[in-house]
Amino acid sequence: MNGKIKFPTALSVVIANMIGTGVFTSLGYQLPGISDFAAIIALWSIGGVIALFGAFAYSELGAALPRSGGEYNFLSEIYHPVVGFLSGWVSATIGFAAPIAAASWALGKYFSTVIPGYSPQMIGAVVIILITVVQSINYSIGGGFQTVATALKVILIIIFIIFGLLCACNTHISILPTPDTGRNVFSMPFAISLVYVSFAYSGWNASSYIAGEVDNPRRNIPLSILVGTILVTLLYILINYVFLRTAPVEEMKGVNEVAFISAKYIFGENGARLISLIISILLVSTISSMVIVGPRVIQMIGEDYSIFRFLSKKNSNGIPVLAIVSQSLIALILLYTSSFDTIITYISFTLSIFTTLTVLGVFILRFTRPELERPYHTWGYPVTPALFLIVNCWFMWFVLKGKPYEASIGLGIVAAGLVVWIAAKFLSKNEEIKSL
Repeated sequence: MNGKIKFPTALSVVIANMIGTGVFTSLGYQLPGISDFAAIIALWSIGGVIALFGAFAYSELGAALPRSGGEYNFLSEIYHPVVGFLSGWVSATIGFAAPIAAASWALGKYFSTVIPGYSPQMIGAVVIILITVVQSINYSIGGGFQTVATALKVILIIIFIIFGLLCACNTHISILPTPDTGRNVFSMPFAISLVYVSFAYSGWNASSYIAGEVDNPRRNIPLSILVGTILVTLLYILINYVFLRTAPVEEMKGVNEVAFISAKYIFGENGARLISLIISILLVSTISSMVIVGPRVIQMIGEDYSIFRFLSKKNSNGIPVLAIVSQSLIALILLYTSSFDTIITYISFTLSIFTTLTVLGVFILRFTRPELERPYHTWGYPVTPALFLIVNCWFMWFVLKGKPYEASIGLGIVAAGLVVWIAAKFLSKNEEIKSL
C-alpha cells in the first residue's frame, strides 16, 4: 500500500536506533571498573541476549496491538491510560530527544577529531536541524535516506571488524574466563556498566513505535525487531573484541572516542581520521531514525488528549511535523545543557522502568485477554520474559544505589509526567463541560 513504511525501512529503523553513540563510546566508561576481558565480552553478550528476550515479548505485543506509539500504546491497553501516558511523556520529553542529543554530541566529537576548531554542540545542532527538515518532507525521501544511511553504517562496522581481526597489532588479549571473571560479572561496576550497554542496545523495539504506519505490521513488526536485534548483537560483540584487541586499555579508559583510538592502531593516524569522519557522518542515520520514531509517540498523545491535539496534526504527506519539531527543540536544549555521561545514565534507567513494565505486560495480557489474536507468540515463554525482568530489575537496583543523582532525574521526569496527566485530564473535563 502506497504511503506505508516497508520492511526494509522498518528494519533499518531498528538497526539505526540501536547502532549509534553507544557502541562507539561505551567501552571507555566500562574499562575503569572492569579489568577482566572475558567479563567485558560477557557484558555485551548479556546485553544482547536480554535485548533479544525483550524483543521476543515486544514482537508478540506489536503483532497483537498494532498501533503506533510503542510502550504508550501497550501500557495504556494492558494497565491504565495513565501508565501509557507516563511512558509516552518520557518518550516525548527525553526518551528520544536525549539520545538524539547524545548522538549529535558524539557526532560532533568524532568530526572535531578530523577537522578541529568546531564545537561538538554546534556541529550536532546543525545536523539535528537538517534532519528535522528532511524527515518532515515525506516518507519516500525520509525512508530512502534512512535505509541507505543504515546500510552504509553496517558496512563500515563490518569493514572495521574484518581489518581489526586481521590486524597484526601489538596488543594480545584473551577473552577466556579467568578466576576474576565471576567476581567482575557480579560486581557493582558490572551492573553500572549495563547502563552503557543498555543505552547501546536501546532501539531494539523501535519499529513498534511506528506500527500503525508499517505495511503488514503483524508480520513486519516482529520480523524487523528480531532480525535487527540478532544482527546488532553479533556486530557489537565482534567490534568490542576488536577494540580490546587493537588498542591499549589505558588509552581507552574514560575516553569517548574509543573507535578513533582503535582505528589509529589498525589504519594509522590518517586512516583513523577518515574512519572518524565516516562514523560522524553515519551517526546521522541514528539521529534520523529517532527523528522518525519519537514524534509518533507525541502524535499518539495528541490524538488521545485534547490539550495536546495540536501535536497530532499532519501535513499533506501524513507526517506529524509539529511533533517532529517539538522533539528536535528538546534535543537541542539537552545538547547544550546536559553532559554526555548524565544523559546516558538517566535515560537508560528511566526507559528500563517502562520496558520492564511492558515485558511484564505479556504475562498480564495473556491472563486478562486470552482471546486476543496473537500472530506471533513470545519464544521461550515464560522463561525468556522472566529472565528479562530479573536482569532489568537487578540493573535498576544497582543504578539506584550507585548513581542516585541520575536515577532521581529519571524519577523526577516520571513524576512531572504524572502532574501533567492530572492537569490534562482536568482541562479535558472542563472542555467537555463547556461543550454541553
